[in-house]
Amino acid sequence: MRTSNHLIGLLNFLTFLASIPILGGGIWLSSRANNTDCLKFLQWPLIIIGIAIMVVSLAGIAGACYRNTFLMYLYLWAMFVIVATLIGFVIFAYAVTDRGSGRPVLNRAYQEYYLQDFSGWLEERVTSQSYWSKISSCIRDSHACAKMRRSFNGFPESAEVFYLRKLSPIESGCCKPPTDCGYVYQNETFWTDGAGLVGSDPDCARWSNDQELLCYSCDSCKASVLGSLKKSWRKVSVINIVILIILLIVYVVACAAFRHDKRIDNDEPYGETRMEKAQPSRIHF
Repeated sequence: MRTSNHLIGLLNFLTFLASIPILGGGIWLSSRANNTDCLKFLQWPLIIIGIAIMVVSLAGIAGACYRNTFLMYLYLWAMFVIVATLIGFVIFAYAVTDRGSGRPVLNRAYQEYYLQDFSGWLEERVTSQSYWSKISSCIRDSHACAKMRRSFNGFPESAEVFYLRKLSPIESGCCKPPTDCGYVYQNETFWTDGAGLVGSDPDCARWSNDQELLCYSCDSCKASVLGSLKKSWRKVSVINIVILIILLIVYVVACAAFRHDKRIDNDEPYGETRMEKAQPSRIHF
């Protein structure tokens, strides 16, 4: 077996290893979709890409080990399609999470989220009634708001301590009213209107101390889901970009090694003929 075959086999093993973080990122997003982000379709392309890289890498390893030209052609073309798909997916992920982020709040450690800060395809999908009914039910069933409650000796933590907490986007947007509404803190998910002064934000009227309602119908809750998705996808996108660079380098080297191998195969008969002609003729007695 030629050195180039060993190299191609090694490169395919590296691509197999590179598929693990991609698949792991898809599985992590899937767990987030079930527990926090509650949007259950964005992670599947990443899982499919990770599995495809694994399968194609195994085909490439087999083709290199057995010097099977068909498997090597299949590997190179399939890997080209996968790399192109991954490039498109990374661009798509950045494009749909480009707009919007949390806003800092005076004298608060957490941020708050406003729907007008977000726009585009993902915002329209999240805020559509058919999707939001499923997302809000998912958030409610995840008990994210119940999990944020803390108590000391049977008493809820003070407002001063709560204001210093770094809440997740979901906790900030769905589990409490917006700060502008002027509600008075009693505990993490129970707020009173104090002197009756409530802000003009429509979410102020949507807030409810009913633990089954809270702010699940608020625009701030929808915005916080978008903010949470952005954070999750940006983390995974960083990994995807690193793996994509590795895949591109591996693919270019594999193509060069395969072309070198094919050129040697094409030159071998000619080289053997020249060697035979160069050998001195033997004298027979």
